[in-house]
Amino acid sequence: MYEIAVEDTFDAAHSLREYEGSCQHLHGHTYRVRARFRFAALQDSGMAMDFRQAKTALRSVLNYMDHRYINELPEFSVQNPTAENLATFIYKRIKADNPDLHSVSVWETPTSCATYFEEE
Repeated sequence: MYEIAVEDTFDAAHSLREYEGSCQHLHGHTYRVRARFRFAALQDSGMAMDFRQAKTALRSVLNYMDHRYINELPEFSVQNPTAENLATFIYKRIKADNPDLHSVSVWETPTSCATYFEEE
């Protein structure tokens, strides 16, 4: 098996519903996102996947959320915009066009992240 990963960042604000603490208030993050893709074999080129293709897939979803108040996006109008839910959302958007996607991790801070993947 082979695995490649790409990372990118986006800036956005959110507030957590039904949460008691400072995160219930409007605040922002520079989110770091890692998308991992897994492959059973390499292409004839010797690559599992062109990094540019992987970066483009990730960036297309992050652009949608960049510099936005995430709670106002239709996908998060009811669902809480937690790191876990963001990872799930990003995963499903990328996976629709990239079946080799394995997981998506979202960091809200340099030391705290949530990862979403589906059982194989």
